[in-house]
Amino acid sequence: MAERNRRTVRDLRRGNRARVLQRLYFDGPLSRQELGPVTGLSSGSISNVVAELSAEGLLEEAGVVDSDGGRPRTLLRVAPDGGLLVGIDIGETRVRVELFDLSLTELARTERLLAQHGYDVERIVAHVRTGVADVLRDAGADPRRLLGIGIGVPGIIERDGPEGPDGTRGAVVHGQTIGWRAVPFEQLLREAVDVPPEVPLFIDNGAKTLGQAEMWFGGGRGAGAAAIALIGSGVGACVDHGDILDEDRTSLALEWGHTTVQLRGRRCRCGSIGCLEAYAGAEALRERWREAGGPLREDADDETALAALLAAAYPGRRGTPDPVALALLDETAECLGAALADLVNLFLPERILIGGWAGLLLGPRLLPEIRRYANEYALSHAAARTTIEMGRLGPDAVTVGAATLPLADFLTRGGSRPAPGATGAPPRTAVHAVRERHRTPVN
Repeated sequence: MAERNRRTVRDLRRGNRARVLQRLYFDGPLSRQELGPVTGLSSGSISNVVAELSAEGLLEEAGVVDSDGGRPRTLLRVAPDGGLLVGIDIGETRVRVELFDLSLTELARTERLLAQHGYDVERIVAHVRTGVADVLRDAGADPRRLLGIGIGVPGIIERDGPEGPDGTRGAVVHGQTIGWRAVPFEQLLREAVDVPPEVPLFIDNGAKTLGQAEMWFGGGRGAGAAAIALIGSGVGACVDHGDILDEDRTSLALEWGHTTVQLRGRRCRCGSIGCLEAYAGAEALRERWREAGGPLREDADDETALAALLAAAYPGRRGTPDPVALALLDETAECLGAALADLVNLFLPERILIGGWAGLLLGPRLLPEIRRYANEYALSHAAARTTIEMGRLGPDAVTVGAATLPLADFLTRGGSRPAPGATGAPPRTAVHAVRERHRTPVN
């Protein structure tokens, strides 16, 4: 009984720390007096938690503000140098690795192109291993300060895969379009990446990490429901319901690129026919333009081909638009608009955001037509309450989103360091786990 009480007190204390950290991270800087109402904690509990977190180097002062007739109030914020995070984007064209501080300021980055070797699992594991080592070395960072490594990958993520040599179970990736069938990716990375064993790995779908980044820091901030589309060589999406600090927030990765937009249509690389990805993915656009006679070199990669296609369709004031390129892009806009209409009808989002490297290239040209087609295909009432915009975080959004996976876990644990043998199953939100167990604050 005594041991149970000690665990309960420890858990509730961690919950109090989490409330303070989360509010300061998302809404800070705040004073001690402001933290009370937004966390539900007493002034005594706030003082104790702030003292603890400050002593651990997780909080720092961020200036002083005058109060009405009283003593000036000191503002607090989460200390950027309180820990390190790694975000990794296993993308369609490259592996990008970035090192961040707690404010998600980039400290170092490196990239490895995939064009020559594609999705060979061993080579990608090697890219991750050397990439993590490179960014830590370039920043002069101590690996022991890492709070976790987040990785965004294409495909479906299965938690609790086969048991590894150390007795733990890790994430397994089912990426049909890239030839990954039940790849025990977390286990492979854990064996390869040279970081302390207590540093957790967090693996999730790349569209979902993009969505979390946009919901935390980009165009989705403040939306009750949003859909985020990732358009690269392939196509994916996620749907988020609930605010960042909402205990009922949910995030769902969708294989949206493999919804049907054309009966008896083009063969998709997944093996099916008529998929959105077979019309709107950059790889498919490259092949479609080549089939239509577009002037492409045989060795042109997806990024080069898409840039050339857009230049042909929109050559500027002195050029003549290529009618074949224009027609191909109009068909692409219609396919995207129709598929976005499905998201509107199924999930009723307030906002739809278009991201991914290809989406960021296509969007500025095609967005008006995508909106028009989406309105034509969607139910009018649902479409009237949905806006379609570009994502705001640029090509690094997946990497930033991947880094939010260990950051969310860190905030949920109230700033405590991961224990040896920790695993990286991401919490539903940065606060959900704590709120679910401890709905009443301890003051």
